[in-house]
Amino acid sequence: MNPVPSTDAHHGAALPTARRLILGSTSPYRRELLQRLQIPFDVAAPAVDETPRPGESPATLALRLALAKARAVAAAFPDAVVIGSDQVADLNGQCLGKPGNHANAVAQLRQMRGQSVVFQTAVAVVCLQSGFEQTDLAAVKVQFRALGDEEIENYLQAEQPYDCAGSAKSEGLGITLLEAIENDDPTALVGLPLIRTCRMIRAAGMALLPARKDQP
Repeated sequence: MNPVPSTDAHHGAALPTARRLILGSTSPYRRELLQRLQIPFDVAAPAVDETPRPGESPATLALRLALAKARAVAAAFPDAVVIGSDQVADLNGQCLGKPGNHANAVAQLRQMRGQSVVFQTAVAVVCLQSGFEQTDLAAVKVQFRALGDEEIENYLQAEQPYDCAGSAKSEGLGITLLEAIENDDPTALVGLPLIRTCRMIRAAGMALLPARKDQP
């Protein structure tokens, strides 16, 4: 497992933190969110089976997978602070993951139209060397409009959100499908709850908002 340097994340003059930070995810959405913190980090792909277990709730599944991803990457880089995350859409207790293709996305959006859906976004932070391990869960309640079949088709053709749990990108055209969003961590719906992530990586001993090189 070789981490891919996140070159964009190194832009800016923030000083490196004491430990290496690795995002255990190949999601471009999580990578873009983590770049907002303006601290150096690398990216590594976790090898994790994401199949739900029988009877597993969406929240339990999201937490289990987030921790499994962080642990998988941390096993290869035990001195690093590793972030893992996962998101599962919860429709009345039913797990809805990434659709993967157009037909599945149509089916998901038809299921969710007019419904209240809870997007369970879990984050885990692990450092094997220090023995640090924490998990947290951000639940985002989303009310979908009563979408027509033509709206669903037009949206999917325009945005093709087949790699997004619940088949909608709220940061893009997916916002047009919604009536309301209720949450306490604004980036959670996109895929990484940054308020919780910041809290946890600080607890792991990493500095946020370090002094800049151009500061006296």
